[in-house]
This record gives sequence, C-alpha cells and structure tokens, in this order.
Amino acid sequence: MTDRNPEYQFVSTDTNEMQALMIAAYEKITGVSVRPASPERLFIQWVADIILQERVLNNYTGNQNLPSRAAGENLDALGQLFYDRTRPPAQPAVCTVRFRISAAQSASVLIPAGTRVTDVGGALVWETVSDAYIPIGSVFADVAMRCQTDGVIGNGYAAGQINKLVDISNILYYDSCENVTASGKGADAATDGEYYSLMRASQDAYSDAGARGAYIYFAKRVSTEIADVVANSPLAGQVSLYVLMRDGTAAGSEIKDAVYAACSPDTVRPLTDYVVVDDPETVDYDIKLTYYIQSDTAGRSFDIEANVTAAVGDYITWQCGKLGRDINPDELRQRVKETGIKRIVLDNPVFTVLRDGNPPAGAELLEFVPQIARIGAVSIVNGGYEDE
Repeated sequence: MTDRNPEYQFVSTDTNEMQALMIAAYEKITGVSVRPASPERLFIQWVADIILQERVLNNYTGNQNLPSRAAGENLDALGQLFYDRTRPPAQPAVCTVRFRISAAQSASVLIPAGTRVTDVGGALVWETVSDAYIPIGSVFADVAMRCQTDGVIGNGYAAGQINKLVDISNILYYDSCENVTASGKGADAATDGEYYSLMRASQDAYSDAGARGAYIYFAKRVSTEIADVVANSPLAGQVSLYVLMRDGTAAGSEIKDAVYAACSPDTVRPLTDYVVVDDPETVDYDIKLTYYIQSDTAGRSFDIEANVTAAVGDYITWQCGKLGRDINPDELRQRVKETGIKRIVLDNPVFTVLRDGNPPAGAELLEFVPQIARIGAVSIVNGGYEDE
C-alpha cells in the first residue's frame, strides 16, 4: 500500500510568532509599549487566537484538496474528479450451501432467491442469490449463498457450520442443509490509505497494451483483503496472476475466480492475452530461538516473555506479507532485540532467497512462479538471566 504524505502546513500556526508580529505592529503604529499584563496585550492575544484558528482551518482545507492527505468523503470526491475511480465498497462473504430434500421427486423442487440460512448461534444470515432447483430424481442441489452482512465478518465459517434454514416454508420436502465450502471473499470498504493506493495504481489502467500495473490494479480492486499481486508472462500471449491475501495465504478459489472475472474482459486485457490466475509456491520455514535477559533489567520476566512472543508474531505476519519476500532472520533478530533482551541465539530460520515472479529475460518457466514463506514449527525458549 502506498504511504500517504504527512500533513502539509501551508501557513504557520506558531502562537508565539503570531503574537510577536502583532505586538511589534501595534507598538509601531501607536508608539505605546505593550506590557505583559496590559489590556492591549490581552486583546492582542485574543485576536491572535482567532487568527490561528482560521489558519488551522486553512491548513485543513488545503490538505483536503490533496489526494495524498484527503480523508473520507473529501477523498471520495477527489477520486471521482481526478481519477474517475470510486472507493471499493464492502463486499459480502459467499459460500455454497447444499440443500437436501427427504426423497427424490418427479418434478424439480424450487429453492427461491432470497431463501435464508444461518448458523447454530444465528450470528449471521445468508441468502440464496438467485432461484435454484433440485433436479428431478435428485435429493440435493448446491446453491450459491451470500452473507446479508457485508465485510470480513462473514469469512471463515468452516464447511458444515451454516446449517439452519430460516425460511423452512420456502422449500417443499425440505430435509437439511449445510455449507459445503468455507465462507470467504468478504471484504470491508477500502480505508483511505487503501483507496489512495488504488487511485495511484489506476494510472496504469489507462493502457490497453497489457501493462503489468494495469493487471495488478484490476486484480486488487476485487477485494480490500488482497495484500499483493504479481503479474508476469511465462509464455508468449499468456498473463499469469498470483494473488496473496492479507492473512499471508494464497487466494482461495472464489477470490481467484473473481480476479479472473475482473481481468479477463475484452475491455481490460488485449485480445491476444490469455489470462491465468495461479497459485504461488510456498516455502516452509521454522523458528527456533533462545533469548537471554540481563540480570539487572527493570522489566519482569513475564512481561518480557509476552513482548518476545508478540515480536515473533509480528515477524511472522511481516514475513508472509508480500510475494517473493526473502526469509530474513535479521528482521526477526531485530524485532526480538527491540523488546529489551540482552541477546538471542537464533538457530532458525536461515536466510533464504525467494522468487518474486519477475525473472530476467531468458528465465526458465519455474522462475516465473513467485514464492511465499509459510511458517512451520515455532520454538521460543527463555534462556534465563545473564550478567552484562
């Protein structure tokens, strides 16, 4: 994600500077010395405060006219005005639910659009997206469902968890239902930072020549849960896309299908391009470390242990946050050292170069497949106290 610029200061908001200028001007005009407790000094302070408030508003207004600083509706307006792009909205999670009837029938059994299903706790409700039928002679049908609540809240329901029919009267001869795929593809609305990043990336989308940045832009627009996309061409006329999610895993089938649908229309790709959405290769690594605490440290061992564990967790998140990011033990060492320990003995991981999917000319086909690190066993041992 593109970093947003710091807030710009178009006019000074320094209180002392403003008061000094006003006092100097007043003394020059009136020839009267302004003393600290004089009525003139109090009046100047009051006027200076009003002017400074206006300057703060001027700075805010100026920043809200810059895409790199604007927020909320102001950023939305700039996106439509200058980039002709709207903020990606929240999306509902989807899954496939299998509806069963008690016995095969001589006529198709309708499952109406909008038929609702929930989980045991009734936390969320799902609905069929269109009419579906259980065929003649069959006892079940698999139907696409979407969550009625937008966002990531609907993701992660395992197969079998969504199994309570709300609208029982909608389906004749109903027996049971359950989701046969895990729910996914739900996404929250893009944050200001994510939206600004997409606005910047959209500049590549004006090309119809198959630009790498254009494919990445259209793929990322599918969901705000997409963290990284690699686009390359291993064969003449083929474009391969590799998608990484925010949780550090490769995209599932539903996100991959959505990316393909977004990048394959004739209005997006050149007619000569054949688009493929593929999986990156995973490279497993382990963490094995022992840390030692300085004997005169002010922190408690329990707190330090919690901080070390959190630092390792942050490293794991960072390590799998980008396709082709090398497995770097120095990054882990630095994060753990910042917790205040004395020293660290790090057996694993070892530095490993990962493919980023952007090989040089003449590379083998395998080199076009990017790699992503995947954590295995984690061992964190407190080695105790040591003198300096």
